[in-house]
Amino acid sequence: MDDSFFTSGISRHIWETKYRYRSGRNIYDRSIEDTWYRVARALADTEARDRESWAGSFYNVLQGFRFLPGGRIQAGAGTRRHVTLFNCFVMGTIEDSMESIFEALKEGALTMQQGGGVGYDFSTLRPRGVEAHGVGTVASGPVSFMRIWDSMCDTVLSTGARRGAMMATLRCDHPDIEHFIEAKHAKGQLRHFNLSVLVSDAFMDALNADQEWPLVFPAGQLDGARGGQEGEVVSRRWPGFDEPVPCRVLRRVRARDLWAKIMRATYDYAEPGVLFIDQINRMNNLGYRERISATNPCGEIPLPPYGACDLGSVNLTRYVVHPFTDRAHLDMDDIRQTVATATRMLDNVIDISHFPLEAQRVQAKGSRRIGLGVTGLGDTLIMLGIKYDSAPAQALAASVMRTVCHTAYHTSIELAREKGVFPFFDKDKYLQGEFIKGLPEDIRQGIADHGIRNSHLTAIAPTGTISLLANNVSSGLEPVFAYQFRRRVLELDGSFTDHQLTDFAYHLWRSIHGNKPLPDAFIDAHTVNPKTHLEIQAALQPYVDSAISKTINVPPNYDFEGFKDLYQAAYAKGLKGCTTFRANPVTGAILDSGEQYTESPHCCSPDREAD
Repeated sequence: MDDSFFTSGISRHIWETKYRYRSGRNIYDRSIEDTWYRVARALADTEARDRESWAGSFYNVLQGFRFLPGGRIQAGAGTRRHVTLFNCFVMGTIEDSMESIFEALKEGALTMQQGGGVGYDFSTLRPRGVEAHGVGTVASGPVSFMRIWDSMCDTVLSTGARRGAMMATLRCDHPDIEHFIEAKHAKGQLRHFNLSVLVSDAFMDALNADQEWPLVFPAGQLDGARGGQEGEVVSRRWPGFDEPVPCRVLRRVRARDLWAKIMRATYDYAEPGVLFIDQINRMNNLGYRERISATNPCGEIPLPPYGACDLGSVNLTRYVVHPFTDRAHLDMDDIRQTVATATRMLDNVIDISHFPLEAQRVQAKGSRRIGLGVTGLGDTLIMLGIKYDSAPAQALAASVMRTVCHTAYHTSIELAREKGVFPFFDKDKYLQGEFIKGLPEDIRQGIADHGIRNSHLTAIAPTGTISLLANNVSSGLEPVFAYQFRRRVLELDGSFTDHQLTDFAYHLWRSIHGNKPLPDAFIDAHTVNPKTHLEIQAALQPYVDSAISKTINVPPNYDFEGFKDLYQAAYAKGLKGCTTFRANPVTGAILDSGEQYTESPHCCSPDREAD
């Protein structure tokens, strides 16, 4: 077996346990090259002509981990398994009835069984204490039903399913919002869920003005004295309804008190995260036909009901020329060529993938969403001699993502000329989208003339596992966590093993320069100011039509008032969401660079994220 592409044991281990194609005693992928050939051939099979040529082009960008398709693609493409190649889904709207709730539960189980992470908006479920329609019982609230999902996830995982990540969202004006905020404070609760609060512009206005905030629920869904017949009514857009509906005000809270509860929970427990839902919908390329209220498990793909996205990341470390020298630079032409090929590859995924549900197939083929991003930024900056916490780092990162975005859009226009536009395309409405209006004139003119193949093209995922596969490059947009550290890695049988890991750039420096002192560009996540994390995310957001999964590392002793300011700054900068992690005795540490570590309860850990 040729191990020359692996420079670390963890990389080979990830390939062996997650992506190598085998069935019982039959081993089909004898080497990582076989895996690349398998994926390349499978994605080229949908081409109407020149299949062998396209298979060669696809192999070339896969070779050496230059382009990293999402984990479901690498594990499933070209195999005989009846699995989805899509990393993540948002499930259908949960109607407020027992029948609908358990139908949604079944759909989630079927989706996770095939390997997809799932997201749900639980805002449609009545709050605790409200009388249930027609049966005289009292509703137990969204959080109680989330526990059923959590148990289901445990059961599905016990059958050997590969994924277990889920996202739960709840509106900031739902009467059970405080219960949702505190849902994971007790140890072991909802451990398969990530939680995010859907924060509206109206709430942020009330927060800034120090006003009271109404907690509401659709009046037509309520019975009894607390519900449909008495009290103040306001109009709200609500999931499951095409138009604003009358909502009963059940109580009011001070906006700043509610915000403080969200912030304190996030400070102490790393959850819930915050999704700025109006910004998400305002910048949605398909805002003319869909309303979003949930995301995939790690938050980089806001999706409508039954929406799905296939992901892939350009490994920037493979495009650094003359690393650690005065001549170090990125080969931007090579990046452009890879992005063009990768866009076509991800588009082809849509046509060869299985789907757990027919509704998911309809959404995926109707929009043809893809999520192309980057990984290895932290290591790349080090190899270029640029400190992560500097203005040049932000400028370079923005330049790279601008190149990725514009190249992907140009490619999608050419694909539309060759293969046709996505079925949900409405030229006039699409061109009026806020994100589309911010693209260069030649791209907008190309869309006007020829249409476009994919409704959305860019997203930045956390890439924890596929970055480990690529010889432990830094994940996504994150700085290097540490140069040498240990990680507990999940095995196929559910057990954990310890691995000593060495960062890609650190390993490369030592292989070239031995024990010479590290250059100043070698900084890690523990030394980066939280505000710098925010600036990097903000620098790239203008070139990301979906969203960005970015964890802002916060030191344990970081001041709470400063911590709260991070989220308001994220909103002011037009970000679609914000996630922080502050290691403390409650949260533990995701990874550990010392002699001891604890397993993180946070659901975005690399063993469970949907990549």
